[in-house]
Amino acid sequence: MFNHGVSRRSFIQLSGVAAAGIGLTACGGSGSSGNAGGSASAEGAIKIGGIGPITGAAAIYGTATKFGAQVAVDKINETEGKTVLELNWQDDEHDPEKSVNAYNTLKDWGMHVLVGTTTTAPCVAVSTETNADHVFQLTPSASSTDVIGGQADQDGNVTIPRKDNVFQMCFTDPNQGTASAKYIAEQKLGTKIAIIYNNADAYSTGIFRKFESEAKNLNLEIVSTTTFTDDSATDFTVQLNEAKSKAADLVFLPIYYTPASIILKQANQMGFAPKFFGVDGMDGILTVEGFDTKLAEGVMLLTPFVATATDENTKGFVEAYKKTANTEENPNQFAADAFDCVSAIWGAIKALNITSAMTTQEICDKLIETFASGTFTFSGLTGENMTWSATGEVTKDPKGMIIKNGVYEPMDAAK
Repeated sequence: MFNHGVSRRSFIQLSGVAAAGIGLTACGGSGSSGNAGGSASAEGAIKIGGIGPITGAAAIYGTATKFGAQVAVDKINETEGKTVLELNWQDDEHDPEKSVNAYNTLKDWGMHVLVGTTTTAPCVAVSTETNADHVFQLTPSASSTDVIGGQADQDGNVTIPRKDNVFQMCFTDPNQGTASAKYIAEQKLGTKIAIIYNNADAYSTGIFRKFESEAKNLNLEIVSTTTFTDDSATDFTVQLNEAKSKAADLVFLPIYYTPASIILKQANQMGFAPKFFGVDGMDGILTVEGFDTKLAEGVMLLTPFVATATDENTKGFVEAYKKTANTEENPNQFAADAFDCVSAIWGAIKALNITSAMTTQEICDKLIETFASGTFTFSGLTGENMTWSATGEVTKDPKGMIIKNGVYEPMDAAK
């Protein structure tokens, strides 16, 4: 059985709520996902919109979140014995303008709640729209603080006001940087650290800045810091040679999996074999076309979910995901985050007696009050007893993972 715990002390009583105990076995079909207007809506169903890249370079993320959300919708409907949730997923190709267009399509469809968007730049654009329209939004994976707003930049200035309707299931970029530095220090993973980050990417830069700051607090020695941009993400020999010349024994990569795969290949070619440590953007590296996965052996990363865990919750989700997505590949953390998004939203919807007869704005008000209360907790695939603050940030524990024999394993178990 796949058991979720969703609770809000004081005024929400969730004993017996179906979303708090979803029995998850393999299920098939694509449910209600697809293009708006593709089928008649079920009477009384809550309409959940989803946005993420199904095509293009970032499709691995959008596809994962789409099917992760669909597994949750299918199982909730199965548990309830009728269609209580409908999912309509729109492709934005990781493009902010197309993502706003997708959002408008979902509004025309009658969306009540948005799960998304998947990637950061589109989510920054769409969250501005949902904030203006007062539509509740819970993103599985867009981790920039610009998504939620209200956060101070490196100069201490708040340039984007808090978007009070927007919450994150994923860690914020700064939190990932801080958590990575702490984990490296606690586990004594490296003594001389090199950093390679994308200085043209808000995701990468945000993580780097917090990592650098926390590393200093923890007396971690950073011996090399080099950068690249999207236009130069094909040759990393300069960055790697500098790290090698400084005798770095760990290279921190707060970047996405595509440039990371190139870095691993080029490091191998030059005989440079430090430890490599990444964050959630590294998830997906084993699926890069043409990449020799043996080069990722020993790579470490922080992630809230690993598909090879042996608990019944994870095994049930993996089985259901593979059947729903018609794939033999394991789901990544983004799929699990999307599953948790839908499950947490449904738990709150049912506990609050939210119905489709309410306006989108009324639903938003109720969900904001719940998620921002500080007493709403949710246990799912990506964390136990997760809570959200009024800032929109989630509190949950990251997990250290290592790639061994072509699969992710919990780092503690691999020692």
